Amino acid sequence: MAASFSPAVGHFQASAERPVHPRSFPPLSRLASSFSSFVQPVLQELRRAPALATSEMAGNLVKRASGRLLNSIVELGFEFSDQPWLLPSQSNFEPVEEIAGEAVVVGDLEGEIPDDFPEGVYIRNGSNPMFGALQSASSVLGLSSETWLEGEGMLHALSFSRSGGCGGSNGSAGGGWTVSYKNCFVQSDTFRLERRLRRPSFLPTIEGDATSIVAALLLNQLRFGKMHKEMSNTGVFEHSGRVFSISENHMPYEIDLLSLETIGHWNLSKAWDRPFIAHPKKAPGSGELVFAGASANKPFLVLGVLSADGKKIKHKVDLRLDRSIICHDIGVTKRYNIILDMPLTSDINRLMRGGPLIKYEKESYARIGVMPRYGNAESVTWFEVNPYCTFHIVNCYETEDEVVVRGFRADGSIIPGPDLGRNKFQWFSEGFRFASNDEILDEESNEGTFFSRLHEWRLNMRSGCVNERYLTGSEFSSELPMINDSFQGLYNQYTYAQVVNSEASSNCGLPKYGCLAKFYLDEKDNTKTSVQNISNEHIKVKRHELGANKFCSGAAFVSKQGKNGEDDGWLISFVHDEHTNKSQVHIIDAKNFEGLPVAVFTLPRRVPYGFHGVFIPRSSNE
Repeated sequence: MAASFSPAVGHFQASAERPVHPRSFPPLSRLASSFSSFVQPVLQELRRAPALATSEMAGNLVKRASGRLLNSIVELGFEFSDQPWLLPSQSNFEPVEEIAGEAVVVGDLEGEIPDDFPEGVYIRNGSNPMFGALQSASSVLGLSSETWLEGEGMLHALSFSRSGGCGGSNGSAGGGWTVSYKNCFVQSDTFRLERRLRRPSFLPTIEGDATSIVAALLLNQLRFGKMHKEMSNTGVFEHSGRVFSISENHMPYEIDLLSLETIGHWNLSKAWDRPFIAHPKKAPGSGELVFAGASANKPFLVLGVLSADGKKIKHKVDLRLDRSIICHDIGVTKRYNIILDMPLTSDINRLMRGGPLIKYEKESYARIGVMPRYGNAESVTWFEVNPYCTFHIVNCYETEDEVVVRGFRADGSIIPGPDLGRNKFQWFSEGFRFASNDEILDEESNEGTFFSRLHEWRLNMRSGCVNERYLTGSEFSSELPMINDSFQGLYNQYTYAQVVNSEASSNCGLPKYGCLAKFYLDEKDNTKTSVQNISNEHIKVKRHELGANKFCSGAAFVSKQGKNGEDDGWLISFVHDEHTNKSQVHIIDAKNFEGLPVAVFTLPRRVPYGFHGVFIPRSSNE
């Protein structure tokens, strides 16, 4: 999960209440002395220089001088500090080191890898702060801090290949398989820059005092040509045989799937000069990639359609929104693109007035747009809906008269965090607790704000009417959905998601997912007798429990080779046991969802909780 100004539906650490960072600033006399010592060499350089032959020489000199001045301003006027870890329950959000050299063979296996499991790579992205912790920066202008979304992207990958052997003593996983694990930072341009400098250099730009954030945006742009870091920590996707790491505040980075090394920016022949959404979708039938990019400046949201071979942007259109929204996901059907216009906005003018850069405006309007694949802004049919916060669409499809959109809906946003002055840990903890319908809450309460349930919008293209409803009750909150990708944009019967452990999340102040769920989208739940389901509108749900003190991340669906059934396959997920402090990967039969995993791999390293995962079959990357 990632915002337009920061990475993705992205990632987790900094929600616990922190002690106030000490703000020790150099005295004015030291600042004056330092700036004087900086200016004198510049003046001497100018005096020594003969007549400048070209404007380019002058420009380079000014650029060097201004760069030194700006760096001095930051080094003398801002103090970086680590955001400390306070709670034992947050220990598996802490970063880890890269594994040097080759991938490590995983030999610790319980169960068996199914014979028809495909060769390929299970890969998950997530936040892993390079300098050991998320950063804050304090100055006379105030404090700005990295949010729980931020932290450099790290890829964790489990590779499955048929070894031809029989397993056992050679360290392979057995049954003719070799399974290996590797992790690696996504080496974005800003990652390389800070690694070279060996210190935090980009000022945080999302959370904090408005004056500090304005200064951070300006100084980052002047010093580095970028307003914020390129985290690339949200997800991974494949298109036309190439694999990319993504957060929606910048272009994707291409990744070598075997080595996990970063190849470089995906430049699309310079035809796309703006951010790139975290969850692009392949259109059914054509294989074209539908995506979008949001910005704080007009045009606020631009939609693009990329050819199936990845070589050409076939369509690009300004949707002419009248506000800058956080756009994390997009939907597709056979003929349409589905646009979420929810009241989670980024607003520079609001920031300049002293307000937050990103805010969920719960009193504002919300819409869903249905746009022909190659349409323009005028061709979009907009449907007014109840205000919502939906970061992830499950799937969309067409019927004779309707477009059906399903996603996970909450009443408020976990992004970016509480208003200044509010207790951060309390705010996050309240958000993960669910308030019953008859409970009277204080107007300022954040109780249950993040409680996310499967929701359906039926958009009638003829009448313009909307029917919307929750498909599940309030017994549990879930997020990070996945489906069999062969049914993307088509009618489907099943979806899967990670289920929030509300108690553990509330105690931790960060999201923890204690089990997995399978949703039967067309089967009613006949087991409930509660008032909440008196109309029998809720659907059947099965749960796969992980066990006490175990939490999952990055779950993905793996299709069974040679099978066409929608739930012919497995779920694969990273699972961490907080009691033993060991990390595993579980493979779960989608048809025997409540049963034990068919295979459990214990990994040689701890894997921190992260964001989105995907299984990329070997055939997709060849």
